[in-house]
Amino acid sequence: MTWKDNFSKQADIYAKYRPQYPLELYTFLVNLVKNHQFTWDCGTGNGQVATKLAPFFDNVIATDASQSQLAHAKQLPNIEYRVAKAEISGLFSNSVDLITVAQAIHWFDFDNFFAEVHRVARNDSMIAVWGYGLLKISPELDAVLQFLYADVLGDYWDIERKHLDVAYQTIPFPFKTIETPQFNMRLQWNLTQLIGYLKTWSSVQKFIAAKDYNPLK
Repeated sequence: MTWKDNFSKQADIYAKYRPQYPLELYTFLVNLVKNHQFTWDCGTGNGQVATKLAPFFDNVIATDASQSQLAHAKQLPNIEYRVAKAEISGLFSNSVDLITVAQAIHWFDFDNFFAEVHRVARNDSMIAVWGYGLLKISPELDAVLQFLYADVLGDYWDIERKHLDVAYQTIPFPFKTIETPQFNMRLQWNLTQLIGYLKTWSSVQKFIAAKDYNPLK
């Protein structure tokens, strides 16, 4: 089973500039499950979600197919990082209380991943999947970002990105869904931080490789 390695090359800036998720999201997730023995953060990247779940669970298994991403993860006593594809986790069957996938499920083989979820999940477990699309700053800057996103980089986005553009509504989800609050990511960035985040985009890296110059300049 192959996978698209779009982020190992820029793993260092990914760890530095990718935005954090709101604390309210983690509070919501922790309260969803009855047991807090094992959680699996799938597609963990640099452990951004795993480290926030660690205070609430006895054991956190954080997997990613990219060794380079995991090399930038923060180490905590109850987090075990593993190089593994989402569809072949290596976890024990019927062992996990909460499964999280942040900004990653659009890269997975859906059928095989969901089969793996069914295998490792306990009867009263939950799976939470989320992502975010194009950021908004102000009408003037939003127009610049939209031009970059669609016109400059449009041909350099993988087809899987389209799932994020429609808030994952095109991804089949074979589980019972529950009503969730609206979560917002609000950050105060300077220009360096904004450019750093944009450099983590897979499309920017593909553009640079193809054109030999940085479109962000």
